[in-house]
Amino acid sequence: MTKEVVPNRKISQNNGAKPFPIRGDRTTAYVNIPHVIAMVGLPARGKTYIAKKLTRYLNWIGINTRVFNVGEYRRQATKLYRNHDFFRPDNKDALVIRNKCAIDALDDMCSWLEEGTGEVAVYDATNTTFDRRQLIYDTVVNKYGYKLFFVESFCNDPNIIDANIREVKVHSPDYRDVSNEDALKDFVQRIEHYQLAYEPLDEDREKDFSFMKIYNAGEKVVVHRHEGHIQSRVVYYLMNIHIIPRSIYLTRHGESVYNLLGRIGGDAELSERGWEYSKALAKYISEQNIPRLRVWTSQLQRTAQTSEAIKAPQERWKALNEIDAGICEEMTYEEIQTKYPDEFALRDQDKFHYRYPKGESYEDLVARLEPVIMELERQENVLVVGHQAVLRCLLAYFLDKSSADMPFIKVPLHTIIKLTPLAYGCQLEEIIVPIAAVDDHKLL
Repeated sequence: MTKEVVPNRKISQNNGAKPFPIRGDRTTAYVNIPHVIAMVGLPARGKTYIAKKLTRYLNWIGINTRVFNVGEYRRQATKLYRNHDFFRPDNKDALVIRNKCAIDALDDMCSWLEEGTGEVAVYDATNTTFDRRQLIYDTVVNKYGYKLFFVESFCNDPNIIDANIREVKVHSPDYRDVSNEDALKDFVQRIEHYQLAYEPLDEDREKDFSFMKIYNAGEKVVVHRHEGHIQSRVVYYLMNIHIIPRSIYLTRHGESVYNLLGRIGGDAELSERGWEYSKALAKYISEQNIPRLRVWTSQLQRTAQTSEAIKAPQERWKALNEIDAGICEEMTYEEIQTKYPDEFALRDQDKFHYRYPKGESYEDLVARLEPVIMELERQENVLVVGHQAVLRCLLAYFLDKSSADMPFIKVPLHTIIKLTPLAYGCQLEEIIVPIAAVDDHKLL
């Protein structure tokens, strides 16, 4: 059965509390059978963008995922790209090389999954013919017994295609030392070669395949025979991402009374310097003239106090509350080490997985923050006023940091972090507000 879905892009005007998901184990428990996500589509349709973004998301929620990009195999095999003639359908010598690269990447991908550490592999290639997709199906499903899900990015909007070529493709390693205009002309001709053989995913001819088709960067989505938890997560995530230029601002609350005392957690008010930061933050945001800005805070008073002077719609998310330290709430680290020495030592051994008694771990925090990430992907410009552990988790997602590195990302007080999503990553800029504050980098 095929479902046609048109994503709802409307922004909720509700300023009420956001939900706090139930804590539990991470998604890895659901990956019983390895999965392959195979991209489909002409060049400059955002396939690599989708592949990289999806991989970053799955790794962040705890599913070991890796991209296998056939273009990289081709670049290694040919060393020096000359021009679009390499992609002509009648260039038999080049076709042999291209087919071998596709098979090598397919074999390496399946071997990686077979080793047992990998759980999801993303096969990033054009895969624009029925025969190529049947070959992938025969290898992945019939030979190895893995799950297979095709994701086709279909685009006929010339503005999106032109922007993708100019922003991404002309800067490809294929066009090193080539002028932008010459690169643009060559790549357009490369696309024309692919169009001669392009066969979009077909619900009748490929009725047994599981797939989704994304039209014009998300204006419409068609889902066909998706099955299982992983494919459902992939569909939901890809329905929420968009390519609208925007910025995400992250900042911790101003310095609190508990920051001065070295106490973790709790619901303390701002210190005198924290209130100064609140005013400075509002002034900075006002000066930026950010269109359609939304402000999100936790439900703890120190974040609400920090954002109260900002003139923009504000929402309080319980999911943005600081990590729950359980029995250690409102204690200093010296007090924890004295009263609970075993717990103190355990947390030092594995900070990401360690769960405070009657509290949370960073692992739990990632699960709690997933709805926040989904909504951040849907929105335009957002300022998140949060807490140290929470912002570490959000930064790990946007900057593609590992779970081992996540609990140690530095997020100082009185600093604004501006994230600008780019084609294949995220640009980070730090704005340090010159108001003194304690350095609590080791806390939480």
